[in-house]
Amino acid sequence: MSEAAQQEPRVLPYVMAINEGVREVLNEQANSFVAGEDVAGAGGVYGYYTGLLNDFGPERIYDTPISEKGIMGLGVGASATGCRPIVDLMFMDFIGECMDEIANQMAKMRFMFGGGAKLPVTVLTMAGAGQNLAAQHSQSLEAWLAHLPGIKVCCPSDAYDAKGMTIAAARDDNPVFVVFNKASLAMTMEVPEGAYEVPLGKAAVRRSGSDLTIVAISRMVHEAMSAADQLSELGLEVEVIDARSISPFDTDTVVESIKKTHRGLVVHEAVKFGGFGGEITAQIQEQAFDYLDAPIMRVGAPFCPVPFSPALEQIYMPNADAIVAKVKETLEL
Repeated sequence: MSEAAQQEPRVLPYVMAINEGVREVLNEQANSFVAGEDVAGAGGVYGYYTGLLNDFGPERIYDTPISEKGIMGLGVGASATGCRPIVDLMFMDFIGECMDEIANQMAKMRFMFGGGAKLPVTVLTMAGAGQNLAAQHSQSLEAWLAHLPGIKVCCPSDAYDAKGMTIAAARDDNPVFVVFNKASLAMTMEVPEGAYEVPLGKAAVRRSGSDLTIVAISRMVHEAMSAADQLSELGLEVEVIDARSISPFDTDTVVESIKKTHRGLVVHEAVKFGGFGGEITAQIQEQAFDYLDAPIMRVGAPFCPVPFSPALEQIYMPNADAIVAKVKETLEL
């Protein structure tokens, strides 16, 4: 056996997997650049642009003013005129500051020009609670974006997908939002060297089962997997699907699972009311109603802002125990 074959698997934290994904894009695409608040000198608020300024220079790594409207406008204009920008929206909570650029320009320009203009802009942003950052820096607003035709939205749950989806997004000729979760940044796993893609619009079955299907988004995949372990000890085997992309959404994988398990539960960190879980539930009802033995259930955050209090924030956030309780309710245990 060669020395290379005997080496330990290469493990990276989620945050450094993002960094590697961006590096691969910058090396591959001469017309790509990174722009956003504090992405150059500080390496980004969470450090996933660390070292890029030194390696690629100020011509390709730009600090911008504190103007989300300007950042998104830069991304739209540069992508429409031949560049492939990666723009950083520091916190997803700030999306309201630049929604016109996103909803009325970025999402619609290819349609308005009859396909004559490409918009290969990648937006990297951070969502989620669990860091005691209070109501204005802890939201999960991916459902806002999913409602906009013309924009793709993915929510990687682990380091492998964080790198692969960043690369896939940057290679796409459409606007793509890659929504990371701040509470996942320290999670580690094996991540290959070099460039690879995780396909946009394709879910992943993380665990096979026959009693119920759990469809989870972003960090909630890990809570679902923990719940599945607990349920297995009770003799219940649930299937866990990582949605990965919410627009386009892989309805086919979910429907095939429901045909096998006949029951479903949708889990996301976003507020349950009006969250994307409602759309997933509707898709299942429309395409697999005859296979259902029980109503589709949902787990999400309560209808209130994220609390600043650490104790209240932990109560606010969905977790494995809440998933287990809802599965038992669905199975009438």
